[in-house]
Amino acid sequence: MARLAGRTAIVTGGAKGIGRHYSKALAGEGARVMIADIADGTDLAQELDSRHGQGTALSSVTDVSDESQVKDLVAKTIDSFGKIDILVNNAAMYVALHEQPFIDIDVALWDRVMAVNVRGSFLMAKHVARHMMKQRYGKIINIGSGTTFRGIPKMAHYVTSKGAVVAMTRTLSRELGEHGICINTLAPGFTLSETVVADNPEHVNTSKAGAIQRRALKRDMHPPDLLGALVFLASSDSDFYTGQILAVDGGAVNT
Repeated sequence: MARLAGRTAIVTGGAKGIGRHYSKALAGEGARVMIADIADGTDLAQELDSRHGQGTALSSVTDVSDESQVKDLVAKTIDSFGKIDILVNNAAMYVALHEQPFIDIDVALWDRVMAVNVRGSFLMAKHVARHMMKQRYGKIINIGSGTTFRGIPKMAHYVTSKGAVVAMTRTLSRELGEHGICINTLAPGFTLSETVVADNPEHVNTSKAGAIQRRALKRDMHPPDLLGALVFLASSDSDFYTGQILAVDGGAVNT
């Protein structure tokens, strides 16, 4: 039997980039998936329906930094699928960010990064957890970053936001554990997703060689490298695993 048969998941930022791979992986393991993104995920939902059966996936154009849109997304998921078992907090500002000294980062950009990457994860967890508490079960997977272990120059807004996500995971695990809900951080290393390669070649050029040098496994990292860990955190295999950081980076850091 598929490891996520009978489960329902929301994947934010699930229409493009690494999130698209997350959506496909969860559906492939039997989950019904709500694809939430500022981009239209209708094509992906149709693809998953065609591959895994009608009713496997739906899409919702959602800005996770807007609480009213988050509420609508959660309500739509409940109305469509009846429950929410898994939340993947993947939506984030990253690909569009260009490297710059922190003294040159505009305050409006800083605030927007925090709104999407931190407030968005908080809002999603806040409104999904209410339903998970009723069923006394749930898996929340916050997507962090390997950059929080060492810091990287010229990406202070992004690294700071992901550090906040790690702290949020730890504190929410203390509140949600009594309700049977596990919350963990999946921390990818530098990953050559389709979107970062196409849309931010400057960042690829400055990061790719150093990432390989730091790894025990000396090769590039691609989105499929994350999927085993994602399914583990979403499945019953991790029912006694919460508040943790699972770094998937080819051995660049030891946690």
